[in-house]
Amino acid sequence: MAVRALLSRKTLASVLRNDPKPIIGLGIAAGGGAHSRDVHSFTLPDLAYDYGALEPAISGEIMQLHHQKHHQTYITNYNKALEQLHDAIAKGDSSTIVKLQSAIKFNGGGHINHSIFWKNLAPIREGGGEPPHGSLGWAIDTHFGSFEALIQKINAEGAALQGSGWVWLGLDKEFKKLVIETTANQDPLVTKGPSLVPLLGIDVWEHAYYLQYKNVRPDYLKNIWKVINWKYVSEVFEKESS
Repeated sequence: MAVRALLSRKTLASVLRNDPKPIIGLGIAAGGGAHSRDVHSFTLPDLAYDYGALEPAISGEIMQLHHQKHHQTYITNYNKALEQLHDAIAKGDSSTIVKLQSAIKFNGGGHINHSIFWKNLAPIREGGGEPPHGSLGWAIDTHFGSFEALIQKINAEGAALQGSGWVWLGLDKEFKKLVIETTANQDPLVTKGPSLVPLLGIDVWEHAYYLQYKNVRPDYLKNIWKVINWKYVSEVFEKESS
């Protein structure tokens, strides 16, 4: 029963919520004993564009390091933590299961957030930066007054975030409205509420911009809008609003 309770906690569930693939197969036998199946191993997703395709807004050097080094590190550590969790569950080691939650949340969140981030970007020649229209454009005007006001608010929230983290445009499915939120470190948006769906996430960790913008985060936030993939954001909004 202790293992069952620990696995049902929101901490673990929230990390897994945004990834459609199963991470770890776990079955609870009828008599209460746990039996496990194979651990799912995550891999680095390919980008839909070349590393240099977002220049001059984001340099190719930053994109390559960010994708190949930083995102890959989160995946490596995520897989390691999941393997350890798998073993701990098999042994009924509740103490280790609890201790692993922070590593799973941090590294799993890093994988989830970056997987969204890459899809939120597109080269200018492929429509990057083109403002949203249709139902998303209407929703932005309704909730924020204008597209320009939305950008201004996200930039302000992102610049004011202390330390490392993310600034998000999300959809609150319970209240059917757009929201702007920030999360610390690699916390996914769902940690702010189970009804929140990420539409657009901007990484404000220094590794996302320092090589190009140094410590001037506002300049990075100003320029990233030139390569935001509003077509993808609109598609997610349409899907989640239906």
